[in-house]
Amino acid sequence: MTPASYASPQDEAHEQGPCRRGPALLRAAAIILATIAALKLGTEFHRLVLDPGVLGAIDLKMRHQEIQGWFSGDPLYETVQTAVYPPASHAILWPLLGWLTWPQARWLWAAVTLVLLGWLVRLVVREAGARSRIERLLAALMLLSMNASGVCIGNGQLSLAILPLIVAAVLLLHRSPASFRTDLAAAALVLVSLVKPSLTAPFFWLVWLMPGRLRPAILVAAGYVALTLIAGAFQEARLLELLRGWAQVSQVDCPSCGSADLHMLLSALGLEAWTFPASLLMLLALGAWIVLHRRVDIWVLLGVTALAARFWTYHGTYDDVMVVLPMVALFRAARTDRHAAVLLAVGIPAMLLPVRLHHFWPAPWPLLFAVVHAATWLGMLVFLLRQARREVRVKTVPAASGL
Repeated sequence: MTPASYASPQDEAHEQGPCRRGPALLRAAAIILATIAALKLGTEFHRLVLDPGVLGAIDLKMRHQEIQGWFSGDPLYETVQTAVYPPASHAILWPLLGWLTWPQARWLWAAVTLVLLGWLVRLVVREAGARSRIERLLAALMLLSMNASGVCIGNGQLSLAILPLIVAAVLLLHRSPASFRTDLAAAALVLVSLVKPSLTAPFFWLVWLMPGRLRPAILVAAGYVALTLIAGAFQEARLLELLRGWAQVSQVDCPSCGSADLHMLLSALGLEAWTFPASLLMLLALGAWIVLHRRVDIWVLLGVTALAARFWTYHGTYDDVMVVLPMVALFRAARTDRHAAVLLAVGIPAMLLPVRLHHFWPAPWPLLFAVVHAATWLGMLVFLLRQARREVRVKTVPAASGL
């Protein structure tokens, strides 16, 4: 099944596109965003593949060392502070990092990133409902010009690579007829995306609650257990000891390195001890909300889930790429709702803010950066929650009047 098959048909009821209201302004915006994207992506792909310095593919280098050490039997959770990924993640990453030298791994990761980034751009353009050339270009550029997209690529982070996997899986389960083949394909995509559960775990609610069947969730759970057992077989410690070690290491996050997330807020308030229960409560609240709103537009659900996933635990700024999902939901709504258009017009430039100014402007830039992003994302969240509530009301009124 091709990536295009995950996209929905264009909504024929939408007659007025965003570009109809200010074509000259939008063309100017497209030129600016295209210039930023070209400069940023060129620089960051160079950093990913060729930069010999400390910052060259910095996160990918850590993953490469961890995978090499894990399958050599090294007790990572006891000796490596950055080994914050669960055992199953090591098994998922081995095909990309476990058998190659460091230079070879950089080139392979760059190729994989390029392919998956192209897939994500295709999904964004199609799902945003873009019709004209300028609309399609703007939809693509709102992802490609993000500061977070460049940082994610240059660091060798996982976020951009796994976003198209989880989105494609959810759309496949939501739109395709139930069959074992469909469930297996979607489960495989979800399973690989769980390489970074801090980003994709909240989306499991959509896999479990949305399709109207349990088989996809069961397949994902069984696959994840199998990968955990496979990875654990290469360590001397017992599986329970490995899981305990991972839990201890993963709790030592870096709130000062994060931005606009729940852990950062609680740390600023001196409530570090409450980070885990607060994250768990937010995750459960998301699940309860999805149960009550599971029949609304899938992109409203994806947008709310992505924002909850961004807020619920520690994230570096590279994980801001997941905000493209609520931006797609806003793009879809902007044809008929001026509030969505305004939020999108604010959100796109907000996502251009360069995080590297942290190093040159230590105060007050980090606070300003976090406040601007948090305020923008909260605005998106409020809009999508209200949109979901309106859709529920519209769908329940006819049913009530027919009683």
